[in-house]
Amino acid sequence: MSQTEGQSTNPTSNGNVNNRNGSNGVVYPSFASHRLRLNPSVDHKSDNYEDLQLDFSPLLFSSLERYLPPAFLNSSRDQKVNYMREILLRYFPEGERTRVQKHREYRQKIISNYQPLHRELYTMHAANFFVPSFLKAISENTEESYRNIMSEPSPGVLTFEMLQPRFCEMMLAEVENFERWVRETKFRIMRPNTMNKFGAVLDDFGLETMLEKLMEDFIRPISRVFFTDVGGSTLDSHHGFVVEYGMDRDVDLGFHVDDSEVTLNVCLGKQFSGGELFFRGVRCEKHVNTETQPEEIFDYSHAAGRAVLHRGRHRHGARATTSGQRINLLLWCRSSVFRELRKYQKDLSSWCAECQREKKERQRQAVAATKLIRFGPGWVRSPYSRANGEAATSEEKDVIGGSSHKVLQPEGLEELEVFRLAPDYFTGITQTSRSCSIVDQRTEL
Repeated sequence: MSQTEGQSTNPTSNGNVNNRNGSNGVVYPSFASHRLRLNPSVDHKSDNYEDLQLDFSPLLFSSLERYLPPAFLNSSRDQKVNYMREILLRYFPEGERTRVQKHREYRQKIISNYQPLHRELYTMHAANFFVPSFLKAISENTEESYRNIMSEPSPGVLTFEMLQPRFCEMMLAEVENFERWVRETKFRIMRPNTMNKFGAVLDDFGLETMLEKLMEDFIRPISRVFFTDVGGSTLDSHHGFVVEYGMDRDVDLGFHVDDSEVTLNVCLGKQFSGGELFFRGVRCEKHVNTETQPEEIFDYSHAAGRAVLHRGRHRHGARATTSGQRINLLLWCRSSVFRELRKYQKDLSSWCAECQREKKERQRQAVAATKLIRFGPGWVRSPYSRANGEAATSEEKDVIGGSSHKVLQPEGLEELEVFRLAPDYFTGITQTSRSCSIVDQRTEL
């Protein structure tokens, strides 16, 4: 439904039009001023939106609801849908919605004509898919239970046994069957992303529901423990695919970050040599091409059935597969809430290693700046420390410009004051190295 932003009517999910004053007395702001809260209402129980015909995933609305302003939480479901929908439409223009509709039609055409080989793959059967140790950790759902089955060879890179051999065999056979159908029908398919020339999107030939359950019931609980800083607790959409490396396939994969908040990467097989993943630190957009620090260098060798879980912004790549064929299942897990909130972020990211180094460097320079700050003619020592660099007592004072000045300040004020007095000390520290690509989901044939 088309609507002019700021108009005083309120379209609901069923096409009706309501007055902008809700029945609960809330006066709804213009669409242009719609905002989400930074922190969710953790105790709020969201409505279910599965029965509505919406432009976006029902799970997306359920996730966003907890971030609504408090006055809206008890509004009618239609009013909440409209409020959230208008926020989403700001970042999802008509051209993009048209593209999504075409992709739905493309996907439906495949599903209507492709005959699955192993139909049991298309519904989640956890006991048949996963190894017992993984299921036990998920059922206990504690950090300790997860740590018991995982190793973390490099910060933020989690590895663990996950898939049963039979599942890997069936998935490999299903992918081969789909690719055979593609060749025989000469159907033109979309490849998984903008970097891989081979592989298939699992969601496109009917595995979307199973992969959605994989994200919701297995990856999101783990991410809620280990990746809360990048929206791990609010994962609400995914992109599932397989990639293929070897002779007549992709050989390697360049240095990149994923279009995801959390990435699951599981090797399905087959026999191969090479193909190691190399990791080079987590970075935000601003710092994606900054220098790698020695402690961030880590290489990982794949093994069938074993998973790697990491932040999507963890820079990585794949070395050449030198013999045989390697096929991996990947699940890019995304959080619409995290992406929305990042639009309002103004400070340094807590999850970007370079942001944290920059923050520490600013703090170090702030301390150094307090040792010698220029006040008019000549240089005087900082009013926040003794001349020998030791902390001053609350009784000590410096006389600056003929007036007394208290030495100690409330906690946190000193750094702010130094920034105000000595701005020239604080500059970004950015060193470029090897270019890092941002790999996106392919959206067109």
